[in-house]
Amino acid sequence: MKVICIVGPTAVGKTKLSIELAKIYNGEIINADSTQVYKDLDIATAKVTKKEMEGIKHHLFDIKDITEDYTVYEYQKDARNKIDELIKKNKTPILVGGTGLYIKACLYDYKFEEETIKNDYSAYSNEELYNKLLSIDSETKIHINNRKRVERALDYYYSNNKIFSSKEKTDKLLYDTIFIGLTTNRENLYDRINNRVDIMIKDGLIDEAKKIYDTNVRTKAVLTPIGYKELFPYFEKKESLENSIELIKQRSRRYAKRQYTWFNNQMKINWFNTNYEDFNKTVEEIKKFIGGNL
Repeated sequence: MKVICIVGPTAVGKTKLSIELAKIYNGEIINADSTQVYKDLDIATAKVTKKEMEGIKHHLFDIKDITEDYTVYEYQKDARNKIDELIKKNKTPILVGGTGLYIKACLYDYKFEEETIKNDYSAYSNEELYNKLLSIDSETKIHINNRKRVERALDYYYSNNKIFSSKEKTDKLLYDTIFIGLTTNRENLYDRINNRVDIMIKDGLIDEAKKIYDTNVRTKAVLTPIGYKELFPYFEKKESLENSIELIKQRSRRYAKRQYTWFNNQMKINWFNTNYEDFNKTVEEIKKFIGGNL
């Protein structure tokens, strides 16, 4: 039984494709988005709705509270267990999401040590935090502005007394996997991202963000997704709603660009241009490709 893995930048159409392929290949869907594992984070994370699921079973969505931490180490165990379970049931596991590290951790022969130490780095600027990492690992390939990953590298070192870049990594796949990537031209993608943010606002993003804001919970679960923290200054009357929404769009576009870079550098993806005028043509093209690889 093969695993189908669907990747691509935010707003490109991964959710819709996963549903269609699940219908065709007797599949069930496994989440590979680090923000969608959390309950109550629905609109900003573009979490699949019950209606969109069309009766297809979805796994590893809404499994944690926003007060809880959830590491890549934990995801690796959960996702592999779910894949093994589905294969035993003769179901096609369909891994879908935009968190590249989750996908690599799940499908490749990566060995993670558990990160037991979680430090609060909020008092540090990006530059100060990066200098701390450089003092530990002068050869790090992590970008100074990738704060989340810099923090992970520091916590990894403090937990295991080993530098993050020394972790055992391999390109050996543990599962027979077909990698499908959805893409579109940059102008179209950015337009789709901007439009999706506008739709999120109409669908109640401000109310959802306000509920999160009022909890006073400021965990990684809350501060990682784009769409909540950007509205906090608006709630505090420090920023206009218009500027806060524009910041969400800007950061979403930048995130999409980073996703492309990551997937192109880390995996051999079979890319397909999404036909938004007739999505069935995209499905048929990918179906034909998968049929030639089964």
